[in-house]
Amino acid sequence: MLPKPAASSGNGVQATVPVLASLNLAETLVFYTEHLGFAPLLTMDNYLIVQRDGCELHFWPCNERHIAENTSCYVRGDVDALHADFTARGLALAAPIVQPWGMKEMYVIDPHGNLLKFGEPA
Repeated sequence: MLPKPAASSGNGVQATVPVLASLNLAETLVFYTEHLGFAPLLTMDNYLIVQRDGCELHFWPCNERHIAENTSCYVRGDVDALHADFTARGLALAAPIVQPWGMKEMYVIDPHGNLLKFGEPA
């Protein structure tokens, strides 16, 4: 059986925004701004929003590390340029690799365990 084409009304979904767990919103803000080049859009006691190049990430406070350690999001972008920027900002990262599913990817795990997969078609 062939998969059905994706549903589209032409004016529906415009974006998806990951909402990730943070064990400490202040630490999350520092990591994402200093090491990943995001800028803060909203900083509150119980919520954080950061943005870079049109990519928006939201964070909520969570006291259970296992939740963050079992969460990930996929970010499309120029992985070579991002790798160069992130390593220049002090992150020790493996070089991007081409995966068998046809994507060139690199991975970043934030201080609380969230996995960010950065990828682009190979």
